[in-house]
Amino acid sequence: MNSSKQGWKLMKNSITLKDRIDLAKFVLFSDRFTMGDKVKQVEQEWADWVGAKHSLFVSSGSTANFLLLAAIKEKYNLKPKDKVLVSSCTWMTNVSPAMQLGLTPIFCDINFDNFSFDESQLDHISKIHPDIKIVFTTHLLGFNSDVELLKKYFPKALILEDACEAMGAKNNDGSYIGSNSLGCTFSSYFGHTISSIEGGFITTNDTSLYDLMKMKRSHGLARESMFYDDYSKKYSDVDKQFLFITDGYNFRNHEICAILASSQIKRLSSFVKIRSDNHKLFSEITKKHSDKVVPIKFYETSASFCFPIICNDSKMLPKLKRLMPEYGIEYRPIVSGNLLRHPFLSEYKLTTNRENTNVDKLHECGLYIGNNQFVNKTNLDQLDAILTSL
Repeated sequence: MNSSKQGWKLMKNSITLKDRIDLAKFVLFSDRFTMGDKVKQVEQEWADWVGAKHSLFVSSGSTANFLLLAAIKEKYNLKPKDKVLVSSCTWMTNVSPAMQLGLTPIFCDINFDNFSFDESQLDHISKIHPDIKIVFTTHLLGFNSDVELLKKYFPKALILEDACEAMGAKNNDGSYIGSNSLGCTFSSYFGHTISSIEGGFITTNDTSLYDLMKMKRSHGLARESMFYDDYSKKYSDVDKQFLFITDGYNFRNHEICAILASSQIKRLSSFVKIRSDNHKLFSEITKKHSDKVVPIKFYETSASFCFPIICNDSKMLPKLKRLMPEYGIEYRPIVSGNLLRHPFLSEYKLTTNRENTNVDKLHECGLYIGNNQFVNKTNLDQLDAILTSL
């Protein structure tokens, strides 16, 4: 194997030498590492970057999803078994919180334009499940899920957004995803657009929801609330230092991760630009090989997370999987594939009015490879050669 063909990773370490020096200085001279001023600083920086009113920094994108859904359930007094519409292809911690909180997930097929809900299935589901209370959409692979379309089919539902793979993606009106959302989650895990090693954010423009999430993030403690003094007076028989207003968790992040996130937010626009330029070339390659793979659309609004490759024929996928290591290219399934084919969701069914579903084709014929600021035209020329040889 030619060594020049090696080294296309899903993601490479984006933490620079300067990041490490800044981190070392902080560790040497700070006397506080748990959640403090640096966390507050990066929360404001992320809210400002996105254009949202409030932001919380939490331990991961997964805990962000759980915290958001738990707070929404409490604020809107949702009942056990109330329905939450979710995608049949997303990360499992977009779905698990609904189950863990006693809600009922309703699964929708995807489309191959933006990998969000299939519109024909939205119409079908809205008729047989008109009582859906929450639509939890995933901006999968960095594509923009059309939130306005979801409001059309579920005008009474609360719309929540998972943008863990879509930092820097935009709404149809040009604003950043998460800027005008009831609640939107992001991830700063190593493999995502920016890295704080571990971490996640929630943005919201709802001040009361933000306040509730702040308390729930830290065990439910009143001292996290902007109404701390009011709670202290109302419940004067309890020591205000350990006064619990709601149930809660320890989903806090810390100063070290905050420093890394702060540094990388400053470079996020450049990361998104490189990924977008790469994705445009990738889209052209898939169109060139449309006899072998599903053409992937390019959108100016997307912030590409990876390159999804969906073979037209499932018999072609094993050959593609054999070629990838020969070129030193890491690959993975396209997120979960069909989540309903995994053991932990075996009791659930896809809500569909057709036999041949897109999510099953994705499951049986697809994989993805990395797109990030370290990928270049040479890598994409290699991919072109691979698809040519199929």
